[in-house]
Amino acid sequence: MPTPSASSAIPAIHTVELAKRYAKTVALSGLTMTVPQGEVFGFLGPNGAGKTTAVKLLLGLTGPTSGEGFVLGAPLGDRATRRRIGYLPELFRYQGWLSAREVLALHCRLAGLPRSTWQPELDHALRTVGLTDRAGDRVNTFSKGMQQRLGLGVALLGKPDLVLLDEPTSALDPVGRQDVREILLALKARGTTVFLNSHLLSEVEKVCDRVAVVDHGRVIAIGTLDDLLGENAVRLRVAGLNGAHRAELARFGEIREEGDWLTVRGLGLEGVPDLVATLIRMGGRVYAVEPSHQSLEDRFLQLLGDQ
Repeated sequence: MPTPSASSAIPAIHTVELAKRYAKTVALSGLTMTVPQGEVFGFLGPNGAGKTTAVKLLLGLTGPTSGEGFVLGAPLGDRATRRRIGYLPELFRYQGWLSAREVLALHCRLAGLPRSTWQPELDHALRTVGLTDRAGDRVNTFSKGMQQRLGLGVALLGKPDLVLLDEPTSALDPVGRQDVREILLALKARGTTVFLNSHLLSEVEKVCDRVAVVDHGRVIAIGTLDDLLGENAVRLRVAGLNGAHRAELARFGEIREEGDWLTVRGLGLEGVPDLVATLIRMGGRVYAVEPSHQSLEDRFLQLLGDQ
């Protein structure tokens, strides 16, 4: 496949049947996906699904056995493109005898940033991740959550066009996770693409525009959350109905009964008042109405079960 033309909308990430094998072990098998620029993209899958291998290939840390891919319009492993990518690995460790500011300065140097930009870069990173007051403290005095904040700050140096984050909130408390959500949304607002690998599916639901679910090295589902979670539903606790009313209620959507609870799938919120009015007209007594939709965790487990 040729490199996308400059006149077209170049995706941040584009892979076609990307595969990686180590001897007889298949680490990644036929990964095909496209991530447009400027969105927060969730990359989900069970342990051993090939997520870490995929990230290594995207970063050029290892080469594919077969298939091809492009990052920011350049082939995988392009050295110039790497300077436009920020990365926070799941397992990282910084020199404990260095201060937070010294760690960031070291990475400015490793990234080849002009020395004249170091000070504003350091100040911005520390302020963004909430470590300004601890800038001079040694890393070995930091909690795991604070070290994760520092790692996120490292990933943001140089204002990258693409940021790959591997479990960025795993060690954070609820306040820290909220802070990270705001950082991700701010990155999106400035046009940065965020590739988010996370096991905290509730967090993914709150920040991602689209998600891909990968299993055994292949994408088994991809799309917006609405695409993946399907139609909305409403649960109602109703008394006073009998089986003869089922046919009339079917026009509102798929009906499922569990004791006094009635679940109607495929019904948008705008249809709920009409449904309640119909139930009352038929002699039913409505005690509760609970609009709901399938959670990402439920859908994730369902997709894996189907495989």
